[in-house]
Amino acid sequence: MKHVILFSVVILVALMAFLPKADLMVKGNVTGSSGAALPGVSVTEKGTPNITQTDSKGNFMITVSNANAILVFSSVGFVDREVKVAGKAMLNVTLSELTAEQEEVVVTGTGIAHSKSIRGAMTAPSAGDMTGRVAGVVIRGSASPARKHRLYERSRLSENRVTFMNTEDYDGIAENRFLSVKDNPLSTFSIDVDAASYSNVRRYLNSGQLPPAGAVRTEELINYFHYDYPQPAGNTPFAVHTEISDAPWNKDHRLLLVSLQGKKIAAGNIPASNLVFLIDVSGSMEDENKLPLVKQSMKLLTDQLREQDRVAIVVYAGTAGLVLPSTSGENTQTIKDAIDGLTAGGSTAGGEGIRLAYKIAGQHFVQGGNNRVILCTDGDFNVGVSSDAEMEKLIEQERKSGVFLTVLGYGMGNYKDNKMQKLANKGNGNHAYIDNLGEAKKVLVHEFGGTLFTIAQDVKLQVEFNPAKVQAYRLIGYENRMLNKEDFNNDKKDAGELGSGHTVTALYEVIPAGVKSRFIEQVDPLKYQPEKNRAGDYGSPELMTIKVRFKEPNGEKSKLEVYPVIDKHTALVHTSDNFRFAAAVAEFGMLLVQSEFIQQSSYNNVLALAGSALGTDPEGYRKGFLALVRKAGSLAKAEKQRGEDDIAGRE
Repeated sequence: MKHVILFSVVILVALMAFLPKADLMVKGNVTGSSGAALPGVSVTEKGTPNITQTDSKGNFMITVSNANAILVFSSVGFVDREVKVAGKAMLNVTLSELTAEQEEVVVTGTGIAHSKSIRGAMTAPSAGDMTGRVAGVVIRGSASPARKHRLYERSRLSENRVTFMNTEDYDGIAENRFLSVKDNPLSTFSIDVDAASYSNVRRYLNSGQLPPAGAVRTEELINYFHYDYPQPAGNTPFAVHTEISDAPWNKDHRLLLVSLQGKKIAAGNIPASNLVFLIDVSGSMEDENKLPLVKQSMKLLTDQLREQDRVAIVVYAGTAGLVLPSTSGENTQTIKDAIDGLTAGGSTAGGEGIRLAYKIAGQHFVQGGNNRVILCTDGDFNVGVSSDAEMEKLIEQERKSGVFLTVLGYGMGNYKDNKMQKLANKGNGNHAYIDNLGEAKKVLVHEFGGTLFTIAQDVKLQVEFNPAKVQAYRLIGYENRMLNKEDFNNDKKDAGELGSGHTVTALYEVIPAGVKSRFIEQVDPLKYQPEKNRAGDYGSPELMTIKVRFKEPNGEKSKLEVYPVIDKHTALVHTSDNFRFAAAVAEFGMLLVQSEFIQQSSYNNVLALAGSALGTDPEGYRKGFLALVRKAGSLAKAEKQRGEDDIAGRE
């Protein structure tokens, strides 16, 4: 009998091990080392997307999956702390403030590199004027007076800024607003696979300063990262994926992810490349992070070439010249010797260099191959064809040859971001900013195929929203890529290129039908046009329809793909890592530009959301993002305090 009882107990214990562990509600309070309550602290169940935040009194409440869960407490300016629940329903936690040494982390293109003391080298920048020149950085175009004022205040208050005799140039960005589906049912834009903005923003933050708003292009921040979307099937060169959940910064709004996953072509199957390295060797390129870094970058790219690939090197300063005739990729040392022999000096005749580079590329054109000019410069053209309009016209003429353009930006202090963007956009190309050798490896080695081999060109998206489901929408980012609705069917209208293995991610913030919102702006009824019933098909389960137009790499006529999207909502905690991480990066972008659509966004919320979606992250890019968020949060916090102190001093 004893044996039977013992056997029954063993069986019962074994069965209990397979039962789901009971949820546990945990409450508590978070304070700093001084005993003061800490509001807005992110509280995350480790290894899950389960997130909450402390309230204004530092209190929190979270339901964890089991009694052995671990909670991670994160707040900008404080050391992260992990606490084991151990079955306790009440936890009181104290966080320690970061030291200066802990905050000075330098983030590179391959994750977190090292700590670096930079404060001793910093001086406060001169105040900008109210026309848009801030600390030597020019913000051009459509930036609103309110945003320019915020930028002026940012530079005026900053005491932790590096002064470079700065003449950097950025175009202003007017944020996309919420549009009524009743009046604007179509949203049309060109894809953007550039990621230059992220590495440039990283450079600013690593230097101890918040970036100017014109440097922050949210879509490029999002598209800097790898996302685990399924590869396309069939003959279409891309697959479209969607995901819908709550907007992390407003529970009454929804966030819609639309992504394109380009087909990845194995390196051995990429057609032969006909490349021309067009390298700026003018006097402005002599700094260590310019021509010396260009030379290292081009040697990394040279190591990726095959026997069937060819490279020529054109340089320009006061004039342009051919340094290396078109040479087989198997002659690696010959190419590297030519690169090593480059030196900087003279003025910058960029237009002349571009003409010569396209001429050389045309002489060795490979039918069905990858014909491309790779321009390496700080964008500071000052001789000959140099104005934006002249450069755009020149590039538009040259792209008709079928030669694509990759623009690699280098350096700081006189970096012309706006000119680089225009060159890449008009030249059927892409744009990256190389701030260190790690970023060069990312762009030219890890993403070699995507950077240099186009699988679809002039790729446009048009989204039609169902007014029965959606009241208003806002495309986050892509302000410089917006198209008129008529442009979608116009094959003469230029659009973005998709490279091998590239992913494109776009996010819409959506206000569902029936939700009251301060962001929905009303207009008076029309006098001459009777109101039409555009309420939509109430019986349709579709939220929207996505249409994609694209051309083959050397094609003239576009193809159309159509994807209806069912209104299938997923709770944020159950969304994919792709969705949560992209949402976190978008929120980060809004905070950096001090968007009027921030709502309940915070750096702590970004940390928690991104921290729950790190995935495998083999190169450490996502962990590096967390370090940048902490750095930006600390700078913003210090800036806010200086502003309050300044106001108090004047009173």
